[in-house]
Amino acid sequence: MMPFTQLVLASHNAGKLKELQAMLGDTVRVRSIGEFSDVEPEETGLSFVENAILKARNAARISGLPALADDSGLAVDALGGAPGIYSARYADGQGDAANNAKLLQVLQDVPDAERSAQFVCALALVRHAEDPLPIICEGLWHGRILHAPRGEHGFGYDPLFWVPECDCSSAELPAAEKNQLSHRARAMSLLKQRLGIA
Repeated sequence: MMPFTQLVLASHNAGKLKELQAMLGDTVRVRSIGEFSDVEPEETGLSFVENAILKARNAARISGLPALADDSGLAVDALGGAPGIYSARYADGQGDAANNAKLLQVLQDVPDAERSAQFVCALALVRHAEDPLPIICEGLWHGRILHAPRGEHGFGYDPLFWVPECDCSSAELPAAEKNQLSHRARAMSLLKQRLGIA
């Protein structure tokens, strides 16, 4: 049984809020941290899990509500896991298009066989800011990096992420389908099991 009726998402990203609310359904109302504060905490962790916990605690402290944080990104094998935790800021905070352009440039001489990558999602749920036992759920979505963007849906690196089992890019998948396959969907499925949500 869900122990609360609402929680705050430690993100100002409207795309992420929409995706997570769709995955959680009507059981719980997901509110944006933007309702409470515009200040982003400094992500000083060295892993997705550390940053997710840091963001969740901050959101719980500011809102007084249970908080869910998602730290996610793209890990490219040929780049030793980069951009990794720096995925959103890969091109110095200039946005998705700049991040994608930088990634394509860095990988321009890398052959298809070595362009494997995975989207990573770490979810951290805290009941309150000092929660000694955060619930951590991780999801991985394996694919490879294309040589040019494809598709109009999604956000972030979706246009460059080839999904072998669907024979298309993540940005070519309808939202409903992406919400069943993605790294975030996999982490959320584990979280729902932990919380006893069907």
